[in-house]
Amino acid sequence: MASRTNLGIIWLCAAALLLSGAASRAAGTDSDRPDVAGDFPVASEVRLAGDMKQTRFILDLDKKIDVHAFLLAEPDRAVIDIPQVSFRLAPDAGDTGRGLIKAFRYGLVMPGGSRIVFDLAGPAKIEKAYVLDAANGQPPRLVVELETVDRAAFKRLLAASNSSEGLRGAVSLEPAVEDATGSTGGATPSDMRPVVVIDPGHGGIDNGTQASTGETEKDLVLAFAVALRDRIEQDGRYHVVMTRTDDTFIPLAERVRVARTNGAALFVSIHADALPRREGDARGATIYTLSDKASDAEAERLAEAENKADAIGGVNLTEEPTDVADILIDLAQRETRTFSNRFARLLMGEMQTTMRMHKHPLKSAGFRVLKAPDVPSVLVELGFVSNKADLRQMVSDDWRSKTVGSVAKAVETFLAKRVVSAGGGPLKP
Repeated sequence: MASRTNLGIIWLCAAALLLSGAASRAAGTDSDRPDVAGDFPVASEVRLAGDMKQTRFILDLDKKIDVHAFLLAEPDRAVIDIPQVSFRLAPDAGDTGRGLIKAFRYGLVMPGGSRIVFDLAGPAKIEKAYVLDAANGQPPRLVVELETVDRAAFKRLLAASNSSEGLRGAVSLEPAVEDATGSTGGATPSDMRPVVVIDPGHGGIDNGTQASTGETEKDLVLAFAVALRDRIEQDGRYHVVMTRTDDTFIPLAERVRVARTNGAALFVSIHADALPRREGDARGATIYTLSDKASDAEAERLAEAENKADAIGGVNLTEEPTDVADILIDLAQRETRTFSNRFARLLMGEMQTTMRMHKHPLKSAGFRVLKAPDVPSVLVELGFVSNKADLRQMVSDDWRSKTVGSVAKAVETFLAKRVVSAGGGPLKP
């Protein structure tokens, strides 16, 4: 088995074969980010009208805003980008649709920018997207008018939408980057400590799973991830990078890029699963690693659901870059998976001392967020929000503290062996 040093050499060779410019993309500084403070417009009520020929979406606001619209395919979606808005809508708003809109979702996609994504019932065009002035006692209103078209016309509109800078480029989905305090992004050039990337799943427009009592996966896992960051950084041996520290949507590819850009020694993605009622009940934490073939049907279901995050967030999936298939990259991936599996076993041993684990706690599937060829990566499902006992634990400060301690211990044990090996020989998987 090759050493971690050999892995670095392998990756340096493979990197030259990647798509042109992929390595040069770098995250900006805090000065590049929109101001996250301020008095944001409030969206207070929403309604749909129309049928399969014409459908209208109306959103009540307390002030006028700008609006940019575009179409996406596979699946068919209409996307509305607007400045950051405080959505104060009914909890079930968007769950059911009407006419050309099967359902819709809304939320933050970056500090300063919100997004509304419509799942279309068929090919349609955005006939109009505009904001009405307040008049006759009525508030300002965002109005989106959709009209049905045939598939050929939809494809032409899609091409025009994607080629229009004014429509397509409304929101740049870049990951958060840390400031000088080291709170969110990469380590400083002089910081030689191993980097741990903690990835709270979902965020912003993507709620993830949701409990019947209203708790959302994105909030539960963010609270856990922040506590885990604080615990790991206590003794100062390791530097922690978060893919997000607030309620912001981060595309899957950007989460991977955060790990690779920072030269992460370990990537831990935090999630919380849920099962539909018809699929029965399940309980306990599960640890997933990457594999080409899912270990079982449940792992395959979860990977398929998690890999839809970009579609939920309104990302153009047809433009996602793919790595060049090459034997050197394959070798790097094989060794990385060996280290990922080693950490997963270590993590399971620590977690089962403080919490209940799933009956099959170690699984694997094709999770896109775990596909960094050179970073050992795992995805941890803390439990099932659809299970009342698991949910009670996930909202418990005491449970969180104990579980964070066990995860942090596994991280420290794994990385301590790597640090020793870096100074005196190869690290054995």
